[in-house]
Formats: sequence, C-alpha cells, structure tokens
Amino acid sequence: QVQVVESGGGLVQPGGSLRLSCAASGTFLVIKAMDWYRQAPGKERELVATVTSGGLSNYADSVKGRFTISRDNAKNTVYLQMDSLEPEDTAVYYCHVLTKYWTSEYESWGQGTQVTVSS
Repeated sequence: QVQVVESGGGLVQPGGSLRLSCAASGTFLVIKAMDWYRQAPGKERELVATVTSGGLSNYADSVKGRFTISRDNAKNTVYLQMDSLEPEDTAVYYCHVLTKYWTSEYESWGQGTQVTVSS
C-alpha cells in the first residue's frame, strides 16, 4: 500500500503565492511519476502539473509560467509552487502518485487540500 499526504493549502489573495507539498510512503520500489490535479466546484478534475523521477515536467496551459513543480526523490516528496494566483485557481488540489512494485504499477491519491484565492 502507498500513502499520499498533501499539505500547504489555504486562503490567499489574488496575486499571492502558496506552496503545496505531497509525501508518499509505503511499499514500492520506484515512484514513476508524481502529479498535481485540481477540481473546482462543478468542474471535472484536471491535470495541473506532472514530474518524472528524472525531473521532466509538464504543465497545463492555464498555469504555465505561474506554477512550478519540483520533486525530492530522496524524500519521496513533490512540491507545487504557485505564484501569481488567480481566483480561477480556487479548487481542491490532489496529489497523484504512480508507483511500481516489481512488475505491477499502482495509482494512489491524496485526500486533497483546499486552495482558495479571494480578496
């Protein structure tokens, strides 16, 4: 089993910054990818950013240039630095982890952390 725990959400004014953290623990041999998704009220969950074990990252067009994903492989932790936040970024942010144990791959999700951008 893999446990995924997020932290760092909260209330911030437009233009402000927040940093989310996500730590994975449990039974696995390698973490193939760590991603951030978000889900706003009444909308589908969407991929925000992803990073591989080698550091390759990709972003949704809506957050490019404002969000930065990074990963600490030694700590099995991924971060999402969110700058220049906009009200449209308000959502529950979920960490998604893809792990491998021998020949099997497993997807695990965190419980979500609320980000609210409002004046």
